[in-house]
Amino acid sequence: MRSVVQRVTQASVSVEGEVVGKIRAGLLIFFGVGQRDGVSDLDWLVDKIVGLRIFEDEDGKMNRSILDVGGEVLMVSQFTLYGDCRKGRRPSFSSAAPPEEAKILFEQAVEKIRGYGIHVETGVFQAEMKVELVNDGPVTMLLDSEKNF
Repeated sequence: MRSVVQRVTQASVSVEGEVVGKIRAGLLIFFGVGQRDGVSDLDWLVDKIVGLRIFEDEDGKMNRSILDVGGEVLMVSQFTLYGDCRKGRRPSFSSAAPPEEAKILFEQAVEKIRGYGIHVETGVFQAEMKVELVNDGPVTMLLDSEKNF
């Protein structure tokens, strides 16, 4: 599983001009599922996300997590995180999980994060979405359950 995690002051996602998810300060998470991903990848990634210390403490150091600051989460499914651009100019998405499998793991991730008491909004799975955000910092982290980066 792969995620792009961005610290934001606000974020929203729209489908066909209608806002379907909106948060104030917290994390915007683009979430991709690979063919080989399972529950252990999900557990690792969710634990990493909720514990990630990328919010500033009283000394201005990134030392606080989403749990510590009481922030919100906007999760957007994004299979293009598995785009392989090493050959040619057109990305290959062959390592992305099939949509039916990815949707199940995406929904499980949302529920696991909600289980920590975090307010989570989402986009619409497999929809054409427009995402608006104000990146705070900017702070952007790349996470991969296979630890490729």
